[in-house]
Amino acid sequence: MPISRRSLLKAAAAVPALSLPAIVRAESQSTLRFIPVIDLAFVDPIYSTAQVSRNHGFMVYDTLYGMSSSLQVSPQMLSGHVVSADGLQWDLTLRDGLFWHDGERVLARDCVASIRRWAARDGFGGELLEATAELLAADDRTIRFRLKRPFPLLPQALGKAAINACFMMPERLASQDPFKPLTEVIGSGPFRYLADERVQGARNAYAKFESYQPRTDGKPDWTAGPKIVHYDRVVWTTTPDAGTGVAALQTGEQDWQETTPHDLLPVIKAAGDIETRILDPRGYACMLRINHLQPPFDNPAIRRALLGAIDQSAFMTAVAGTDPAFQVSPIGFFAPGTPMASDVGLDAFRGPRDYAKVKADLKAAGYNGEKIVVLVPTNSLAQKPLGEIAVDSLRKAGMNVEYAGLDFAVVLQRQLKKDPIGQGGWSAAVGNWQGIDWLNPAGNTNIRGEGKVAGWYASEKMGPLRSQWLAASELAEQQRICREIQAVAFEEIPYIPIGLYKQPTAYRKAITGILDGTAVFWNVRPA
Repeated sequence: MPISRRSLLKAAAAVPALSLPAIVRAESQSTLRFIPVIDLAFVDPIYSTAQVSRNHGFMVYDTLYGMSSSLQVSPQMLSGHVVSADGLQWDLTLRDGLFWHDGERVLARDCVASIRRWAARDGFGGELLEATAELLAADDRTIRFRLKRPFPLLPQALGKAAINACFMMPERLASQDPFKPLTEVIGSGPFRYLADERVQGARNAYAKFESYQPRTDGKPDWTAGPKIVHYDRVVWTTTPDAGTGVAALQTGEQDWQETTPHDLLPVIKAAGDIETRILDPRGYACMLRINHLQPPFDNPAIRRALLGAIDQSAFMTAVAGTDPAFQVSPIGFFAPGTPMASDVGLDAFRGPRDYAKVKADLKAAGYNGEKIVVLVPTNSLAQKPLGEIAVDSLRKAGMNVEYAGLDFAVVLQRQLKKDPIGQGGWSAAVGNWQGIDWLNPAGNTNIRGEGKVAGWYASEKMGPLRSQWLAASELAEQQRICREIQAVAFEEIPYIPIGLYKQPTAYRKAITGILDGTAVFWNVRPA
């Protein structure tokens, strides 16, 4: 007789933690054991847009400013900044006691090189450098921006926790090609990466950086305030599936699971010794990325016609179940519930889907049965079901779809290919971003229209609108511009929004101090 996943988890929960070997129980007081959503494929968080690389980045590296869970920024590596009366010069001063993991002092020239490398990959950073006449190290502790025009959002750019965050690196690393991944990991953050303990696909380990000096002011709040480490080590263990991770949590073999399947929440809550909560109420915004370089999605009329096949609710139900508390649809190109979001264009997703009409619209737009290759990361808790719904939706629309089930790391690599389908290229892929990544037109890199992000969307309209938004000083004007940006996005279709879900995390009551936002590992300690 087959055994259900829930039955296995109930059996696991019946094993008392005291039955674990004494060495495991002792280790739990000095080692935090964590289950990431997926393996760390790239250790360079400037090169990679994967959330797991960003989370790794905040362990190892530090940022000039930190961001609170209410999205306010404050100095982190800095003691503060001074702005000239005309707003055209910013002097950022590094605080005392900053060291790299190799023992060298953190210098302003390291930070200048780091900012330049980050800005080559990040849209917000690109906007900042485009407004900068000169960026230099005025002395060992002073980073100086001389601007062409005022850029009041400078701290928000340098301090955002969204992908790509502006992580500081030694100059010798930061001076390397931003479009090639670094393999050496040297930061100044609260943890050191233990590269020799890495087991590909299974394990990553970190040790407390004894020379790290937390801020002495403020309170810990996401990436802002004092970063006080209470564990000697943090070990990330990648499990073959989320159910296995939940079982390890129940038996006490693991302390914290980053993402927990919604369907297992009743089992977890019944166990009694595990807490569940949503760290970020802004959730995860999801997309169907489409390749603008290759037929048929190089045709904007075909991209627009495909909107009729997208049932955002079906996508979100596949990930988060039917409980409306965990999903939001329809959504547009900015995170719902945030200031720049609007209902412009959302009627395209309302009402039942008429696939006969979509087939006719696609044919009228010029679709002639070309093969569509959809990349689906089969080892991703969220992206696998999203990909399956995407494939099903496109097939219902009459498209000739090939399901390409691949490892997440392989999907990331393949999305960089600009080759035709017959030469290993691709047509579409799903993705999930935190809501903070879709807050505004400076941060949402996927709607920039510069042809640089995988998908290679290029637009003559988006750049001027984004410049208007950056120059707007009033919220109402910013919102008006974002409504216009969303209207252009529904005309040009840089990607297709497919909904937003809220993801619970789960951890044993034996630990406390987990901060809101994303998974960060300071402030966490034995209860």
